[in-house]
Amino acid sequence: LPGVHSMDIGSGFAKPVIRGMGFNRIVVLENGVKQEGQQWGADHGLEIDAFNVENITVRKGPVSLLHGSDAMGGVIEIIRVPPPPDDRFFGDITLLAHTVNGTAGGSIMAGIKRGGWYAKIRYSRQHFGDYRVPADTVVYLTQRLPILSRTLKNTAGQEQDVAGHLEHRHGNYHAWYAVSNAYQKVGFFPGAHGIPDANRLQDDGNSRNVALPYSTVNHFKITTRQQYVSEQLTITWDAGYQNNHREERSLFHTHYGSQPPPERSPDLELAFLLHTYSSTLVVKHETPRGWERAIGWDVQVQRNRIDGYSFLLPAYRRFMTGIFALVTYHAGERLSISGGIRHDHGHVTVSSYQDPYLETYLYQQGYSDEEIDRYRWRAYPVNRRFSDFSASLGITWSPGDAHLFKANIGRSFRLPGANELSANGVHHGTFRHEQGDPALSPERGWQLDLSHAYRQGAISISLSPFVTLFSNYIHLYPTGEWSALPHAGQIYRYTGARVFFAGAELSFTATLPRGFSYRFAGEHVYTRDRDGHTPLSFSPPATMRHTLAWNNTSVRCHVEWQHVDSQRRVAKNEDPTPGTNLFHAGATVTIPLGTTRVEITCSVDNLLNTRYYNHLSFYRKVEIPEPGRDARMTIKIPLKRSFN
Repeated sequence: LPGVHSMDIGSGFAKPVIRGMGFNRIVVLENGVKQEGQQWGADHGLEIDAFNVENITVRKGPVSLLHGSDAMGGVIEIIRVPPPPDDRFFGDITLLAHTVNGTAGGSIMAGIKRGGWYAKIRYSRQHFGDYRVPADTVVYLTQRLPILSRTLKNTAGQEQDVAGHLEHRHGNYHAWYAVSNAYQKVGFFPGAHGIPDANRLQDDGNSRNVALPYSTVNHFKITTRQQYVSEQLTITWDAGYQNNHREERSLFHTHYGSQPPPERSPDLELAFLLHTYSSTLVVKHETPRGWERAIGWDVQVQRNRIDGYSFLLPAYRRFMTGIFALVTYHAGERLSISGGIRHDHGHVTVSSYQDPYLETYLYQQGYSDEEIDRYRWRAYPVNRRFSDFSASLGITWSPGDAHLFKANIGRSFRLPGANELSANGVHHGTFRHEQGDPALSPERGWQLDLSHAYRQGAISISLSPFVTLFSNYIHLYPTGEWSALPHAGQIYRYTGARVFFAGAELSFTATLPRGFSYRFAGEHVYTRDRDGHTPLSFSPPATMRHTLAWNNTSVRCHVEWQHVDSQRRVAKNEDPTPGTNLFHAGATVTIPLGTTRVEITCSVDNLLNTRYYNHLSFYRKVEIPEPGRDARMTIKIPLKRSFN
């Protein structure tokens, strides 16, 4: 989709970026509940089973009105497909393989629909090895290190997921229950973690083992939706509990000699244990005269505990609550106007922490008392309350069957996260010293979104320009200051600034004779820090895709040319990224097999094994290119048996 990117972390993790915004500005909804992990970290992905994703809706632009302050950049909602209309057993078996890292994986699902009851369970597992890149060296803190056999050592891993889902309908009442557990264990490339050392990159003879350093993450989630639907009234309550437990393990090493190894779990470098409780209640009322009114109230409570011999993010507690009202008027089938307002209140409490070992080290290095006092406080105590509002006014107009116009203007805000307020340490996953600011104010901005869609016969065109003006936007600013922490590089500080965003997405689709079709999708995002008079760091480059496809009843195939423009509008002390041209191809064949139809998909990404960098990836900083040529195959076998 134009305007939607993936911030990839090697071959094991990824997270979404919409119009240049990511992390805590994008909400991912599953079963009506916001996915809450350690999404502040660039090296942390989404702990969601990809096999269990059935349908997705993407909402670009500010959606803070409905989903709170963290939805400033957009929402990606994972939607369950409705139950089958008839009573039956059903299921599927899916097999997956990748060549770039030797992935072997699969998933099995079984379910039953009987009367008002619907239930299913899924189990998925993947194993993958070290992945290959078209490069021979990387650069970490100015030191050039070799990539032996063009394979990133110790980037292998495994994933294991299980999920269950239960629904029940009785008259106007509908209840959903879901429970899931996602587990991942992935190695860190040792050439870009800890203290640089070429000896750690020697081939160990095993491309599928996971040795130190590595990370594990386990995300347990239980959610429910209770809904009552009548002719004019809908009451929906979503509630959930999530437990996100992330650990990063590395052979104990100290950057200053006075620090002894811990007596317990000496190789535990960092640990984060996040508990999240959430509840959302929405009441919607529709009238025959075209009016639709909705009011809602949501609450979220978080507690994050930490462990490990290293320090980056302190322990904290966070409480959020918000109320909103939305009114929509449908003036016939071709015109609708909507507007709403929301007020949120938040309370963040951060535990303080002083590092006596760092204090001793700095004293021995001859730092002044003022500098020592500034650094020994790795986290200042924070006890802050925030309140603000968001508002939106939009119009949808279809003057004829071929045209659809949309316009929306809104004010949104976002409360600063605990990392932005109080992080202060070496973030090994992203190769930099990240430093928070306890005095940060909430983000505030105004957004204008426009879109025009045209569809006539075999042609469809869509254009979506947008403009955003922030009076305060929190971003990691590369200060150019060299950190006093050993092996830390320069300091990236969370800073508030006046920022301007603008851009547009364009798509064009044409249906051609003999089963062929052509699609173009392009996008561009322009960012500017109006205080520093520079672009924002990690701004996505302009991209475009040309896709030629051919379909018939049992075969679908495509070839694609993806052009990524160079990104030379970079922030201070940020490296520019050259552009690239990538070519991809794929085909899907459907084969009848008994009473079912087996679907086999084969595709090749980066067909020419092109060396290129992803400007949004933190691997760009150490000159690690994106994975090389990747051929993959998916085999899906649906299963069903009717009771009739």
